[in-house]
Amino acid sequence: MDAFNNDKYFAKMVFFKLFGNTIRIFDEKKTTLLLFVKQKAFKFKEDITVFSDETETKSLLKISARNIIDFGATYDVTDSVSGGKIGALRRKGMMSSFVMDAWEILDSNDTVIGKIEEDNWILALIRRYLINFLPQKFQFYLNDKAVGFVEQTWNPFLPQMKVDFSMDSGKHLNRKLGLAAVVLLQVVEGKQN
Repeated sequence: MDAFNNDKYFAKMVFFKLFGNTIRIFDEKKTTLLLFVKQKAFKFKEDITVFSDETETKSLLKISARNIIDFGATYDVTDSVSGGKIGALRRKGMMSSFVMDAWEILDSNDTVIGKIEEDNWILALIRRYLINFLPQKFQFYLNDKAVGFVEQTWNPFLPQMKVDFSMDSGKHLNRKLGLAAVVLLQVVEGKQN
């Protein structure tokens, strides 16, 4: 079973983990574990591995930050099997820090091909500065065409996200890059909310 052929997923971060982060990515029914994600603790740069399962024997993707500290951090997404770069995801610095979360989707040559944006800047400000219990929703765009969305479920103690790429019937968004973005939304944006 190829975990990257689905259009809908459910991502669930482990609630309490002493060191690093762990995310389980299931099918939309939450019955079949498709991917197991592990972030190494105590690293100066983000270092995240996506495995085929919890045994951590088969690495499928690597997500690595280019720099140690960077407002507009760029994360390279590499296929662990072939060693080839799939693309990258770049956080929009000041915008993501103070107004609303926004990312750029880059191809393997670092050309911007799309974006990921929080659903509404007013709700984003309320989430940041007043109450953090409003679930986030992110829209994915390729060439200004909506190709998917990620919606946080309402549970402040257990970060979970419904993922839907079904509007991208032609699979123009590489699912490996799309799921790497979901992981970063949970790990990076989750630290701030």
